[in-house]
Amino acid sequence: MKKAYDFSKGKRGAAVSTTGKTRITIYLDDQIVQRFKAQSEKTGKGYQTLINDALHSYLSGREKPLTAEAVRKIVREELATNQ
Repeated sequence: MKKAYDFSKGKRGAAVSTTGKTRITIYLDDQIVQRFKAQSEKTGKGYQTLINDALHSYLSGREKPLTAEAVRKIVREELATNQ
């Protein structure tokens, strides 16, 4: 080990790039964290990655279903623009 190190060109910040990610603090139920940690041990993926994947999957499947009223509105709008 050296007696002195030169940190004059050092940079502050995380060692790992966080592009596209935001660090937050969140409180989750203990049971939720335990289940994701157990799943993490089985799959080899990090439990935070699994939580992120679960949230992403949930949100991507949340589109509103196409109702009869919505279809009527779309048809009326299309007929009005074609006249």
